[in-house]
Amino acid sequence: MEFINELCDVLSSMLWGPFTLILIIGIGLYLTITTGFFQIFHFKDVLKNTIGSVIKPKDHKNKGISPFQAVSTALAGSLGTGNIVGVAAAIAVGGPGAIFWMWVSAFFGMITKYAEVLLSVKYRVSDKEGFYGGPMYVMEKGLHCKPMGKIFSVFCMLASFGIGSTVQSNSASIALNKSFGIPNILTGIVITVLCVVIMIGGVKRLGAAAERIVPFMATMYILLALLVLFKNVQNIPSAFSLIIGDAFNFKSVASGGAGYTISLAVRYGIARSIFSSEAGIGSSPIAHAASNATSPVKQGQWGIFEVFFNTIVMCTMTALVIITTGAFSAGKNSGEMTLYAFSSTIGSFSQTIISICMVLFAFTTIVSWAYYGEQSVKYAIGEKFILPYRIVYALSTGIGSICAMSIVWKFADVFNVMMAIPNLISLILLSPQVISLTKEYKRKRFLKNKSN
Repeated sequence: MEFINELCDVLSSMLWGPFTLILIIGIGLYLTITTGFFQIFHFKDVLKNTIGSVIKPKDHKNKGISPFQAVSTALAGSLGTGNIVGVAAAIAVGGPGAIFWMWVSAFFGMITKYAEVLLSVKYRVSDKEGFYGGPMYVMEKGLHCKPMGKIFSVFCMLASFGIGSTVQSNSASIALNKSFGIPNILTGIVITVLCVVIMIGGVKRLGAAAERIVPFMATMYILLALLVLFKNVQNIPSAFSLIIGDAFNFKSVASGGAGYTISLAVRYGIARSIFSSEAGIGSSPIAHAASNATSPVKQGQWGIFEVFFNTIVMCTMTALVIITTGAFSAGKNSGEMTLYAFSSTIGSFSQTIISICMVLFAFTTIVSWAYYGEQSVKYAIGEKFILPYRIVYALSTGIGSICAMSIVWKFADVFNVMMAIPNLISLILLSPQVISLTKEYKRKRFLKNKSN
C-alpha cells in the first residue's frame, strides 16, 4: 500500500506539472478569445436554452434521453464529493487562495466543456436503442485516429475506478460513519447493490433517476449553505479578501517560500476544479452525446451551465462556508472540515443533512461514472466485456469505502489528468470546427433578432 501511495505521489507531481496546467488554461483562453468570449456575452442565451427550456419544455423524440436528462446525468457525475470534500481538500493543501484558481479554471472550463459537448454531439453515433458518443468517437470520426480514441477509453475506464467509485464511496462511508456510526464496509455494500440495479437499467434509467435526484440534493445543500452564510454574513467580505490575497501571497518572497505557496494554490485549485466540474477531461460529453438534442451548439450550452453551476455556484458556497466559519484553520482534515463548518454554526443536525447530501452526491457520481466506464469498455475492447467491468466496478466501490482517503484522492487525480491530455489535444486540433459552428450560431441568432 505504501508503494502505491508513493507511486501516486510521483505520477501526480509529474502529470500535474506546469505543462498540463498551461495546456488546460491555455486551451480555455484560446477558445474564449476565438469564440468572442461566448460564455460571457451569450450567457443570457445559455440560460434561455438550458434552464429556460426546462421551464418551457419542448417535445422530444423517444430515441435517446432528453437534453435535461443528459445534463442531469452529467451533473450527477460531476456534482459529487468534489463539491464538498474536494473544496476542503484544496483549501487544506493549497490554502484559501486555491479557490481563486478554482474560479479561473472554471471560467475557462465553461468554454472548454462547451467545445467538448459540441463535438461529442456532432460526432455521435446511433443505433435502435439511442445515441452514444464521447471524445473517443470525436477522435475516430473527427481526427480519423481510432488508436487515440482507444487510449482515451482505456484511461477513462481506469479513471472510473478513481473519481467514480472509490473516492465517492470513501467519502460517503466516512460521512455516515461520523454521523450515524454506520460501519464503512456496510455503506460500501449498500451503495454497490443500488448502483448495480441502476447500471442494469442502462442510460435511460440513469437519466430518469438523475433528473429527480440531482435537483433535490442540490437544492437541499444550497439552502443549508445559505443558512450558514446568513449567520456569518459579516465575514463574507473578508473571506473574499482572504481568497484573493492568498492567491497571490508574496509575503515570504525573501525566504523563497512564496513561489511554493502560490504553486500549491494554483495546482490544487485547478486540479480540484477539474475534479469537480470535469471540464477538459472528456467524461461528461459521454452523457451529453446520449441526448436527443438536434443542435450541437445548444447542447454545448448545457456544458457551460454545468460548469457554472457546479463550480462557480456550488463550490464557491462550500468554500465560503468553510472560510467564514473559520473551519479551515480548526485543525480538521478535508473529510471533516465541511461537516465541522456546518455543525459549528447551525448545530449538529446539519451534520446529518450534509452527510445525506454527501451520500446522494456520491451515489449519483458512482452510477454516472459506471456509464462512462461502460461506454469506454465497449469502445476499447468490445461490448462482451461490459459485464466483467460491472463486476470489477462494483467490487471497487466496496473496496473504496475502507481505503485510506489520501490514496484514493491521489489515484483519482492521476487518472483525471491522463484522460485530459488526449482529450485536450483533440480539442486543439478540432477547435476550428468549434469556432465555425459557434460563428454560424451567432449569425443565425443575429438574423433572427433582426427580423423580429
